[in-house]
Amino acid sequence: MTLLELKPNQADGVAHAIRHACQLLPDPINMIEFGAFFDPYVDGSKVVLLGEATHGTAEFYRARAAITRNLIENHGFNIIAVEADWPDAERIDRHVRHRNARIYDAESFIRFPDWMWRNAEFEQFVSWLRSYNESLEPNRRVEFRGVDIYSLNSSIKAVLDYLQRIDPDEAMEARRRYACLTPWQERPAAYARAILSGVQEECEPAVVAQLQELLTRELDYAAADGEDFLDAAQNARIVATAEHYYRAMYRSSNDSWNLRDKHMFETLQRLMEHRPDARVVVWAHNSHIGNAAATAMGWDGQFNIGELARIAYGDEALLVGFGTDRGTVAAADDWDQPAKIKIVIPSRPDSYERVFRQTAIPRSLTDLRGTRDRAVREILSERRLERAIGVVYRPDSEFYSHYFEAVLPEQFDCYLWFEETKAVNPLAAVRPQGVPETYPFGL
Repeated sequence: MTLLELKPNQADGVAHAIRHACQLLPDPINMIEFGAFFDPYVDGSKVVLLGEATHGTAEFYRARAAITRNLIENHGFNIIAVEADWPDAERIDRHVRHRNARIYDAESFIRFPDWMWRNAEFEQFVSWLRSYNESLEPNRRVEFRGVDIYSLNSSIKAVLDYLQRIDPDEAMEARRRYACLTPWQERPAAYARAILSGVQEECEPAVVAQLQELLTRELDYAAADGEDFLDAAQNARIVATAEHYYRAMYRSSNDSWNLRDKHMFETLQRLMEHRPDARVVVWAHNSHIGNAAATAMGWDGQFNIGELARIAYGDEALLVGFGTDRGTVAAADDWDQPAKIKIVIPSRPDSYERVFRQTAIPRSLTDLRGTRDRAVREILSERRLERAIGVVYRPDSEFYSHYFEAVLPEQFDCYLWFEETKAVNPLAAVRPQGVPETYPFGL
C-alpha cells in the first residue's frame, strides 16, 4: 500500500500499513525480558524520558520499572528523576541509597494525589532499587529524585530544619523571610487571590533573598555535608519557584505551565551537573516528556521537559510515549478528591490510540524516528487526536477534557502500546512487618 492509496483518517488503513513495524512485547511483569527490548533504542542516549498516558495505570509503572532496571544494570544510568515533589522523593532516595533518615522522613506521598506514588507497583521497584544499591559504593549508587514544585510547605520546613542544624543564627533570619508565606503554606493556591484582593503583598523579594543567601554560603555549608546542602538549596529554589508559580496561575495557564516545566528541566540539568557521569531516566506524564512543539499545547504557546531536552541534548535524549485503549485507571473526579477505580472507555475512531488498537497487537513497541522504516513515520505524521488522563478523569466529557491534537512521530521517538490496562494498586497506610524504620511508605 502506498501513501497515496492510504486514507489517513481511517484507523483500519493506517493500522494495516504500520502493523509490521509494531514489535510484539512480553508482559512487563517479566522485567528482564521486557527491558531488553529497548537496548537498540538507548545507544548514545544521555537522557531517557519515559512517559505515561495516565497517572494511575499499573502496566505503565511496571513497564517503566522494567526499562529503568535494564538501563541501570546494562547501560550505566544512575539517576531517576520523576514527576514528584523533591522532599517526598528525597525520602525515597535516602531509603534506596541507604542514607541516614531525617526526622521528617517518616511519611512520603501522603498529599493528593497519593496513589500516584503510593502504589504496590512503585513500591516493588523501590524495593528492587534498594537491594541493587546495597552492594555498590555510596558514590556509585543510583539516585532517586523528584523534580516538581508543589512542596511549598515541606520545602520551607526542610530549609529551616537544615539551617537549624548547621547555622542556627541564619535559621532565625530564614524564618523571618519565610514568615511572609506562613499564612499560605497549607493552602498556597489562596496566596495569589490574597495578593489580587490587596490582603497580601508579594513574597518574591523575601524568598529570592533567602535562596541567594543560602547559595552565597555554599562553600562553607557544602563542606560540612554536600548532600544535605544540595537538598536544602533545591528546597530553597522550590520555595522561590512555587511562590512565582502560584501567582502565575491567576494570570495565565501558559505562564504557570511553562514555569513548572522549566523548573523541572532545570532541576534535571542541575542533577546532571552535580554528577559528572550522569545518565538520567525521567518518569513523567506524556504531556511533560513528549515534544510539546508537536502538540496542540505547543501550538498554543506551551513548552515542556521533552521539548527542552530535545533542544539541549538532541539525539542524546530519547522520548518514549505510552498509550492504551481501554481498561481501568485510578483517578479522581476532581482535584483534591479521593481516588476511584474508573473505567477507561475505548478510544475515539479519529485518535492515534484507535490506530494502534486496530493493529490487534496487545503490547507493542514502535520506532517513530524513521530509522527502521521511513514510511511508518510518514504514515503516522497525519495530525490526529491523542488522549491524556492525569490525576482527574472525566469520561462523560472525555473529548473536551482529555483529547488534544498531536503529530505522534514528532512528539516521541518510540511508542509503547498496551491495548488494555488496569489501575494501580494503592498501598494500605501500614508499614509492613520486618521492613526498616526508614521504610518510606509507612504512616
